[in-house]
Amino acid sequence: MAATAAARLQAGTRQAPALWQMRWLLLVLVAVAEAEQQVPLVLWSSDRDLWGPAANTHEGHITSDMQLSTYLDPALELGPRNVLLFLQDKLSIEDFTAYGGVFGNKQDSAFSNLENALDLAPSSLVLPAVDWYAVSTLTTYLQEKLGASPLHVDLATLRELRLNASLPALLLIRLPYTASSGLMAPREVLTGNDEVIGQVLSTLKSEDVPYTAALTAVRPSRVARDVAMVTGGLGRQLLQKQTVSAVVHPPVSYNDTAPRILFWAQNFSVAYGNHWEDLTSLTFGVQDLNLTGSFWNDSVARLSLTYEQLFGTTVTFRFILANRFYPVSARHWFTMERLEIHSNGSVTYFNASQVTGPSIYSFHCEYVSCLGKNGDLLVPRVRPSLWQMTLQHFQIQAFNVTGEQFSYASDCAGFFSPGIWMGLLTSLFMLFIFTYGLHMILSLKTMDRFDDHKGPTISLTQIV
Repeated sequence: MAATAAARLQAGTRQAPALWQMRWLLLVLVAVAEAEQQVPLVLWSSDRDLWGPAANTHEGHITSDMQLSTYLDPALELGPRNVLLFLQDKLSIEDFTAYGGVFGNKQDSAFSNLENALDLAPSSLVLPAVDWYAVSTLTTYLQEKLGASPLHVDLATLRELRLNASLPALLLIRLPYTASSGLMAPREVLTGNDEVIGQVLSTLKSEDVPYTAALTAVRPSRVARDVAMVTGGLGRQLLQKQTVSAVVHPPVSYNDTAPRILFWAQNFSVAYGNHWEDLTSLTFGVQDLNLTGSFWNDSVARLSLTYEQLFGTTVTFRFILANRFYPVSARHWFTMERLEIHSNGSVTYFNASQVTGPSIYSFHCEYVSCLGKNGDLLVPRVRPSLWQMTLQHFQIQAFNVTGEQFSYASDCAGFFSPGIWMGLLTSLFMLFIFTYGLHMILSLKTMDRFDDHKGPTISLTQIV
């Protein structure tokens, strides 16, 4: 590869634009691939009632890092202090379908020990699609919660360890994954990994040590386009479940005589004192959602969402929007003036003035959050604030609503994204090289007089 690249560079400057274009294309493809990476996560424990049925059970749901923490916290706070993390290099939910011995053919399964552990475990939780960022920080998260450094162990080391039920321990067991082009087929490698899991669990069972175990991977073994979310004590059923079409919940609609305000988000999560709650399933597709306090007219709209027993009290979220006419643009524009959180007689205010757009459109943004890593569109008036909120794929429309569908969305993302800027700069650079080369070719001048050996010698005093 290096010799080929050097040869191309020596061939001339005309090869340079093509090489730069290929490099930028590879970078873009890698970025897109990383953004779509999800891996499964299987949890089980020797204690009972650590996990109840998950709120987000609809098709295609991807578990974020905040949601994952809500699943892990009960197990780490109430469950055993010995945690096993089986970490593969690559694993996808399709591996369970392809090599799991589905449709009752358990003799051909590459996950017999894992399936047996899930069947016998008093508590289990299966998350088919977990965001790669959440998995990449899982070891650090467990280390902080347990207050114990991860210990890389194998079978020989595990037999020599003496675990104590009262002292926290984080045991990290790496499991390989080899593609079909390697020396071993994926089924053989997965079967070998399953044997390792079985031997580890047998060792802990023989010592009568309570534990919580997790199986996941650093990255997927293949691109997953259609995944299901089945949780609770249904690990065995997950390995046999076929995917179905995704379910998209309808938006929240406030009506008086007609639909006035529409609100939707793929994920709606709030936190009080760093304790996160996912309100998605309690908000969208709910018939008896409490909208008391909502209000609408041509200039002001207020959407009020009230939840009972949220963080042990009644909490109300109010989205307040204003509609104004601007002579410069000769049209009406709406702005979310603020977001209010009412609880225990106190009110917390968030400035949301960046949520704006023409009144005939709706507003959409990938993240509307008070977290800096997600854009920081919600700014608390008083810092630091005990309340935090994140709305993923947020969309709202409070004026010129027609029916139960959003109008064309005014997106918060600017037109000139980093990808567009890279493409423009690369194109301009290539155009400059092409123009310079064409200019040099057009500047070439050939001789218009030639020497004749039969006549006198030509004497050239100057070449122009």
